[in-house]
Amino acid sequence: MYSSSKLRIFSGSSNPLLASKIADHLGVPLGKIKLSRFKSGEVYVHYEETIRNCDVFLVQSLSHPINDYFVELLVMIDAAKRASARTINVVLPYYGYARQERKAAPREPISAKMVADVLTTVGAHRIVTIDLHAPAIQGFFDIPVDHLTALDLISDYLKSKDIRNPVVVSPDAGRASTAEKLANQLDCSFAIMIKKRPAHNESVITHVIGDVEGCTPIIIEDMIDTGTTIVNVVEGLKERGAEDPYVCATHPLFSGPALQRLDHPSIKEVVVTDSILLPEDRASRFKVISVAPMLAEATRIIMEGGSISTLFKTQGV
Repeated sequence: MYSSSKLRIFSGSSNPLLASKIADHLGVPLGKIKLSRFKSGEVYVHYEETIRNCDVFLVQSLSHPINDYFVELLVMIDAAKRASARTINVVLPYYGYARQERKAAPREPISAKMVADVLTTVGAHRIVTIDLHAPAIQGFFDIPVDHLTALDLISDYLKSKDIRNPVVVSPDAGRASTAEKLANQLDCSFAIMIKKRPAHNESVITHVIGDVEGCTPIIIEDMIDTGTTIVNVVEGLKERGAEDPYVCATHPLFSGPALQRLDHPSIKEVVVTDSILLPEDRASRFKVISVAPMLAEATRIIMEGGSISTLFKTQGV
């Protein structure tokens, strides 16, 4: 149990269950806050307890509907600032707009930078997030960013499964570094799939670098959105003689029919975290690992001082 009269944890609307678990791990009550909407759709926030000179932690994932949750978070930050909170620490398990971290074509926005600017301007003092799509997003902030990773949690779970002849597979070159780290933790080989994207949320597998025949693939991603790419990767691996794979990702966005699409007969298990709230009626194929203990420990370290890196087996994401 963590004892501090200055710690306050409040949940936005996106993932109250995760916020409650974080508070439970710290042995503190979840803060009382009223969140509602006017008829026009405008957000209303009221802290129903004093937060003057307190260290406030606001838990909100920028999942669907992302724009509603983003504006709600901004109003929560503003209300905390005007209520004289000592520090405002934003816990963003999933950082939305992270895929728009650079200009891939002329006249495009860099929306991940815009989100960072707005959060900072409105009054955030610190950001705590998990497995950013692009780690360089940390540099978009002029305030501290604690970038956590769920890789150890996923690795420990996979070790408990005693997988026969595993091979870690990166669905694209951008995930190669993460795939290599996971392969090192599991003491197995890894492979990389080369794909092209004809449009957003669409991909075609063109090559596989590495041997997957007769192996059990462990596909590792930072997020799964529509599930189309993952299904293409699974089918591409099966065509090359691989066994039924495990699919692992930190952030289960699961847009549209993704839950149904990933309930695929060739997928052994889909392993994700609770960074984003999932429906209770999901198929048994989906295994959810909680990031609450890690976020609770990070909160304790922020309050007491110490090194966030002690939470992880390997340094960096």
